[in-house]
Amino acid sequence: MSSPATSLRSSLMPRTTALAKAVLVVSGVFALAILAQIAIPVPGSPVPVTGQTLGVLLIGTAYGSTLGVTTFALYLLAGIAGAPVFANNGFGIDRVIGATGGYLIGMLVATYVVGQLARLRLDQKFLTALPSMLIGTVITFGFGLVWLQQYTGKDWAWTINAGLTPFIVGEVLKIAIAGTSLPIIWRLVNRKNA
Repeated sequence: MSSPATSLRSSLMPRTTALAKAVLVVSGVFALAILAQIAIPVPGSPVPVTGQTLGVLLIGTAYGSTLGVTTFALYLLAGIAGAPVFANNGFGIDRVIGATGGYLIGMLVATYVVGQLARLRLDQKFLTALPSMLIGTVITFGFGLVWLQQYTGKDWAWTINAGLTPFIVGEVLKIAIAGTSLPIIWRLVNRKNA
């Protein structure tokens, strides 16, 4: 008896070759790069609103922790190497060690965590998918805010106003998108596999 799939990828592609995994990773990097270009500047903040956090929630959960982290790590490496994959076609190590670096590192950690939560099948039901996505978002912003405060040397009031408050509505929407779409997809997958 085979064990049930623990991620969308393993459910849809139970036997994945190295080539198929490579295609998934590269596709994920492209998706993250495209979502990063959905960038809205926030007045007075070095951190733009982007679509990356939605990509992290979806890739971490759908790919699982190992493939998800591999995808996000390759995305970071591509940006450091000079590919214009960060917000506003940005690239370079300064994006990773600069004011927005904590958010990027937080997204890497969040990818792992939501991938692990997917192993518990938390992404398959609305009541558990939404908190799972919230945990991923809290991790991203936790790292981002601490890093931003340390990098800028500004007080916490400024850090919260520049690095969290303008993002709340957008993040709630992203959590809602990821937390509702994944259970719907799982319902279709489970119906097909029944």
